[in-house]
Amino acid sequence: MYRFLLTPRWLGAAALTLVASAVMVLLGNWQLHRYQERSAINTRIDAADSATAVPLTSVLVKPTAAGALGSMPGKDKAWTKITVSGKYDAAHEIQARGRTVDGNVGFEIVTPLVLSDGTAVLVDRGWVPSRDGDAISPPVATPPPSGEVTVVGQVHLSESRPSGIAERDGRIDTRRISLPHLVDRIPYPLYGAYVLVSSPESGFSAVPIDHEDSWQNGGYAIQWWLFSVMALFAFGWQARKEAHGDAPKARVDRVTAADDRLGEPAGAAAAPSARLPE
Repeated sequence: MYRFLLTPRWLGAAALTLVASAVMVLLGNWQLHRYQERSAINTRIDAADSATAVPLTSVLVKPTAAGALGSMPGKDKAWTKITVSGKYDAAHEIQARGRTVDGNVGFEIVTPLVLSDGTAVLVDRGWVPSRDGDAISPPVATPPPSGEVTVVGQVHLSESRPSGIAERDGRIDTRRISLPHLVDRIPYPLYGAYVLVSSPESGFSAVPIDHEDSWQNGGYAIQWWLFSVMALFAFGWQARKEAHGDAPKARVDRVTAADDRLGEPAGAAAAPSARLPE
């Protein structure tokens, strides 16, 4: 009954269905991997308040030379809670403009923290408003504390889509905190990620950390797997119809069917009425 499946047409259809189904399974697996990856990031974000901070050097690779960026960590290191000690270098402070917190536009102030070995890591000290409450006027930010300080914060990966860099308001001015584009402005070997402080100084607001939308990837994974099953089901359904010779039902004229039920031939003309003699 199913010998027709060995014909070239059906063999080709079977091969195409299997390839399409396999590709959909792989896409689903990739989305599952993204779901797991993003879920792990969300776990680190949620655990940061209660987690024990680990030394910065145990998470990030030490840079080797001034003007050269240390190895940039993978996403598995993002938002890890760390601690690091050093002295702030206010002379090379950075202001990241156009940053929004609670609907207000302002700046994030990023200052190099110089470690005892001469290397440096950028520290995002928090968000401050602009002088006039807009995105153009200078930020209102107090200088960093002097002397040795210990910073506790979370590893923040370098931002993508870098923007232009200029000198403004006595600071390095940029829109994006892109370390490969800022390393030339920092006269120290620079670590490949920066630190977002957990408890900002007075006058600064904490920069909110947005959770990754992991559930979206989980939903996509399920969708791709369902599509794979549907492709196989559709092939099997068509093969069954072919084997049993199923044909589409003829279209039924509802007017003709009604006339048939009344016992009157369809399209029959009404009998002429008898004419009385004059």
